[in-house]
Amino acid sequence: MRVSKRASGAIALGAAFALVASGCSSSDDGGDAGNSADGVITIDGGEPENPLVPSNTTETNGGKIIDWMWTGLVEYPNDGGAPRNAVAESIETADSKVYKIKIKQGTKFHDGTAVKAKNFVDAWNWGAYSPNGAQNSSFFADIQGFDEVNTADPDGADGPQKAPEPKAKEMSGLKVVDDWNFEVTLAAPTAVFPTKLGYSTFMPLPDAFFAGTAEDFGKKPIGNGPVKFVSWENNVLIKLTRFEDYQLRDKMKIKDVNVKLSQNDDAVYSELVSNNIDFQQQVPVSSLAGDKWKTDLGDRAISSVAPVTGIIAFPIYDKRFADPKLRRAVSLSINRQEVTDKIFFGNRKPADSWANPLAPGAAPGNCTACQFNVDEAKKLLTEAGGFSGEMVFYYNADASHKEWMEAVAQQVKTNLGINARAEGVPTFAVFRQNINAHKMKGPYRAGWQQDYPDVENWVNPLYVTGGSSNDGLYSNKQVDALAKEASAAPSLDASHAKFAEAVKLIDADAPSIPVYFSGQQSGRSDKIKKMELTNVGELDITSVEL
Repeated sequence: MRVSKRASGAIALGAAFALVASGCSSSDDGGDAGNSADGVITIDGGEPENPLVPSNTTETNGGKIIDWMWTGLVEYPNDGGAPRNAVAESIETADSKVYKIKIKQGTKFHDGTAVKAKNFVDAWNWGAYSPNGAQNSSFFADIQGFDEVNTADPDGADGPQKAPEPKAKEMSGLKVVDDWNFEVTLAAPTAVFPTKLGYSTFMPLPDAFFAGTAEDFGKKPIGNGPVKFVSWENNVLIKLTRFEDYQLRDKMKIKDVNVKLSQNDDAVYSELVSNNIDFQQQVPVSSLAGDKWKTDLGDRAISSVAPVTGIIAFPIYDKRFADPKLRRAVSLSINRQEVTDKIFFGNRKPADSWANPLAPGAAPGNCTACQFNVDEAKKLLTEAGGFSGEMVFYYNADASHKEWMEAVAQQVKTNLGINARAEGVPTFAVFRQNINAHKMKGPYRAGWQQDYPDVENWVNPLYVTGGSSNDGLYSNKQVDALAKEASAAPSLDASHAKFAEAVKLIDADAPSIPVYFSGQQSGRSDKIKKMELTNVGELDITSVEL
């Protein structure tokens, strides 16, 4: 989904993960410190799906705000270098099963209270406890005792029976040693665990969170990061301001950040060209033809790569899409090269693997379902018994997805003879509400922005039963078993090899359709003299100088 902060030297990222960007600064000597100190920027954003609680935020609109408002145990450098400590003073393990974590003294939440070990432990226990309904609860599954605090609905999301009450409210694998130290015991040795610790679901929560409701807290969130919350006007604006008591490396250089919650990429782009907005992460598809965006923006244009894949997901809970042969037929009928060439003008690459190639452990070319093979697609469709009625491909209409989703639907219609079309849902928030309620009536636009740099993040949340972003309710017990073995492997190499076995089964089932690997085309205003993008292509607001 998203992210920007991660772990202490435990994993070194490959060179391919490094951010490639140009046009990030218009002056060699940076910005003016005087202008920056009291400066304000307005940047493009979108309405978050839910109130802002880290373990209940799985989409990028809310995720960006959480990334900016919180700082975790570890962080990822923007250049893709080795993960490093942030709030953590040290993270130590002798066996990859028991981790001793010491946090830095002197860091504070935005309400002035100290960040202590219990704030991490309490936050993780709250997120894991299934009656709380946190969407990211599955990320705590590595921890010993998770199965006693998190129970699954025996009938699935729409079943008549309520999930049984958990046996416990706290995971046995979490232990507060003192104010600045806590211990994490995993169910099995897990080499990738340190890499996960910068993902936002592992952020600490202040005591104030537990004194009220999660919903109320999320509307006026209290983090521990370089900016604090000021206000949120739904579908209009979120205001953030510098946290003056922030003690870590990435302190804000500017004072205020206004996040404009837009519903139209083209309108935002017009404001960007006119210097009336200071940053747009992705310029609209309409500006890509003939590199118009580069002409419009000049040295304000920023080209980069990020570990993001454009995907179409199937609502497998709909019986019409239960047959893997049908799903595979649809995938094989799509000419990804034509989509990337004609719609994105070469600014995206056709997807050919289940994990983005920038992810450590990703195997290139392992998506055989991504091949363009109309004859095989027709054969599989016949074997699946065909498809009756209309196949509607849904997308959120408040961003630049109309063109490519219509192109995909037309290819399915032309190549398979299915009555297919694309339909926009007005806003991302409504779109996500329908997805979470399992009310989608056809294939729908999805996408995955890497949470942390490992192939594990491209399997467990998306394709393991009960995964945090397994929105289509795909389930394969063999995939689950292999993913469990992979997660508990003694080394990253062994883990990656086992995940590769799981991916072969996923490929055969085609629970979704990887379509393209993202390149990112961003733009800034003349006001910004110096800035950086994070490892996932978000604006690093702490780097901005005016």
